[in-house]
Amino acid sequence: MALEKSPPPTAPPLYGAEPPPAVGIPTAAPPGNYQFMDKGQAPPPQVRGGVPGPWSTGLCDCFSDVPNCCMTCWCPCITFGQIAEIVDRGSTSCGASGALYALIAFITGAACIYSCFYRSKMRKQYMLPETPSADCLVHCCCECCALCQEYRELKHRGFDMFAGWQGNVERHNQGVTMAPFVQGGMIR
Repeated sequence: MALEKSPPPTAPPLYGAEPPPAVGIPTAAPPGNYQFMDKGQAPPPQVRGGVPGPWSTGLCDCFSDVPNCCMTCWCPCITFGQIAEIVDRGSTSCGASGALYALIAFITGAACIYSCFYRSKMRKQYMLPETPSADCLVHCCCECCALCQEYRELKHRGFDMFAGWQGNVERHNQGVTMAPFVQGGMIR
């Protein structure tokens, strides 16, 4: 009697049971699967969302980034300014957004009215769920925790929060050269 050989085992699928859906937007590999990068190198910023998914950290995980937690507790306008500059893709500066946040907080005592709109905008950009509650309710009840979570999310997506939008774009495009610009157009 001859022994039948079974086919060699195949590797398990990388993303689970099904491959990720094709969305036409390049997405990064799952966390911890960056074989193409140096260990100390951060992943490139994800300017667009891509595939819907959960927040990288929970609302109450503030102490996973203690320096940011302290900064947000004592001066939330700085954290908000950093978040707003990245979410607005550089159209507003960190200083202007932070100053407006501080002014609204000083006049009304409720800067959460302003900051909740940025949480909604960020959620739409990165296709994040509206959890644990509505954006305005999260900001009104847990302003510092919400700002810390948004800061950690952007940081987790590869943004250097101290570099601002322009610094992140330059870091991401480092080593990429642009094609020469030729003046004029089609000439006979």
